Amino acid sequence: MLTVNAYAAPSATEPLEATTIERRDLGPRDVLIEIKYAGICHSDIHTVRGDWGPVAYPLVVGHEIVGVVSEVGSEVTLHQVGDRVGVGCMVNSCRECENCLAGLEQYCLKGNTGTYAGVDRDGTITQGGYSSHVVVVEDFVLKVPESIPFDKAAPLLCAGITTYSPLAHWNAGPGKKVAVVGMGGLGHMAVKIAHAMGAEVTVLSQSLSKKDDGLAFGADHYYATSDASTFETLANEFDLIINTVSAVIDLDAYLSLLRLDGTMVNVGAPGQPLPLHVFTLFGNRRSFAGSGIGSIGETQEMLDFCAEHGIAPETELISADQINEAWERVLASDVRYRFVIDTATL
Repeated sequence: MLTVNAYAAPSATEPLEATTIERRDLGPRDVLIEIKYAGICHSDIHTVRGDWGPVAYPLVVGHEIVGVVSEVGSEVTLHQVGDRVGVGCMVNSCRECENCLAGLEQYCLKGNTGTYAGVDRDGTITQGGYSSHVVVVEDFVLKVPESIPFDKAAPLLCAGITTYSPLAHWNAGPGKKVAVVGMGGLGHMAVKIAHAMGAEVTVLSQSLSKKDDGLAFGADHYYATSDASTFETLANEFDLIINTVSAVIDLDAYLSLLRLDGTMVNVGAPGQPLPLHVFTLFGNRRSFAGSGIGSIGETQEMLDFCAEHGIAPETELISADQINEAWERVLASDVRYRFVIDTATL
């Protein structure tokens, strides 16, 4: 076992604190990664605070991880010492079910193994990226292109793939009108990626406070949803809506913005149910869907796409002793647009 530095949540209500955790010995197909940077995702906070169900404490979260391979198992062929690599929201799956065999590990019918708060193959609880090192089976480790700044690469492993996957699946591109609900960590990535795909992009945000940023990131239009006239102006307008907000919204109002056969995809994950009236779907044969992260293959595709198009998230680099303050700022929507932890400070 390897003892490594980490920042852990001792309970749902206490501040995170410096500690040490144990990482498993390398198996023949495992990769030991020295973590360089770890992004802070709203999911980290939801999980620790029990919004999505009970978890075991102490818990180390973080599923936006980039680092350097420092050791490999005897049978590893996909990575070598010194490689720039990343780990996202999952670290394993059953590899046997219909979805896994189709290359869609994120939808493993037995449940994929989350990077944190999951049950690992040895029965232990997985611990995430707010730590100095992690051990991951080679198939769930991504290659980070050299052209992506290392500290900015981390949020791509969640915010990047979570928005890229539905945009790719629902064919965002030239001739398509795409709306992005929310201009936070996920939303700003959705804008950049949809723009690079060639879609006409509209941001739907509570206010116009981030309008200049949205337009700079590639949005063609920007509307405030606090203005009731927005929903009248944009009725039946969009082919695809990506909802990135992790809070309850008026789904019927947003669904009314879809044109014939349009789809609204939820990638934000609020802790409460989202009610809707089915008659809103009947109009224009609208669809309401969900999308969960992306497969390993698609995540690599996303990283390569971002490298090709010069896409990187907007980040604020912090030290480990600023994590608790950063969490409070995330909850207050006071970040533009993703915190990244310098794990050398652990």
